[in-house]
Amino acid sequence: MDEPLETSELLAFSKTVEARSLSRAAAELGVPRATISRRLARLEERLGVRLLRRTTRSLALTDAGEALYRHARIVLDAVHHAEASVRKADGAMRGELRVSVPPMTDTSFNAMICDFARRYPEVRLHVHSTTQYVDLQRGGYDVALRASSALEPGLVARTLARMPLLAVASPAYLEARGTPRTRRDLRSHRCMMGFARGELPQTHWPSSGGKFQVEGALFTNDLLLLCDAALQGLGIALLPQQLVRPHLESGALLHVLPGAIQADSHIAVVYAEREFMPPQLRAFIDAVMAWGGENLLPRADAPKPKRAAKSGLRPRSRSPGGARRASG
Repeated sequence: MDEPLETSELLAFSKTVEARSLSRAAAELGVPRATISRRLARLEERLGVRLLRRTTRSLALTDAGEALYRHARIVLDAVHHAEASVRKADGAMRGELRVSVPPMTDTSFNAMICDFARRYPEVRLHVHSTTQYVDLQRGGYDVALRASSALEPGLVARTLARMPLLAVASPAYLEARGTPRTRRDLRSHRCMMGFARGELPQTHWPSSGGKFQVEGALFTNDLLLLCDAALQGLGIALLPQQLVRPHLESGALLHVLPGAIQADSHIAVVYAEREFMPPQLRAFIDAVMAWGGENLLPRADAPKPKRAAKSGLRPRSRSPGGARRASG
């Protein structure tokens, strides 16, 4: 390859990956679909490799395509920042910001988003609410909020809160099925579980010595559904302490296997590790960290909760955390 790749080709490729469609990529870039196809074909020809496997219904990245996409995003971000640095010198923050969050009913979080949009009106803010565990490396998102301790390589997580996890069940369920005394006893119980990395049904629960295998009877990534199922006597669920605390205090749920299961659920703001962080991303991360400090961390004057929190990200935690990186 004698000449460097053209920015227009890298942009067509990256936008196609993120949009998962040639037509949508063309619409977002404001060019004909044939132009996108031509640029992709020219890019593959110049590199001498297949980047995308295309069918009539789907697009899939090849291994070479995955490698190119990671580097293409860095290049395009750098070009964008260079362009913005000389286009206007008014100090206004601008550009796109793509955010993934779990479904929430926390009005303080919504207020933070509205305040951010008001402070930075030239930032095009995309906030996508989903229960899916989005891929920040190639899913087209800049940042995500997650209630999980799992972290893929190449990502950075700044912890907003840590919440102890407790195994709980209703008195009616334990009266009918018996109370487990050891982890081995769980083999004869209905365990209700989530999804590892938001995709695959969990097969293990954490313990002080690592993890142990559990046979699941119900799987969901909705913490409130798990809590309701436990309250209805459908089995044993592993849930954040702050979410189940009012039910433990009322006796509607009982803590089982205390000491045998020791782990925390992390609420974190997660983003891809990169050399050049867009200023709008840095500003948003700072806004989320400030929101978490106000709404997720304990206050001395905070009253005890009287009922279950409505959001999986609402419960308060005892200790803040810093940024951590996943090793590749």
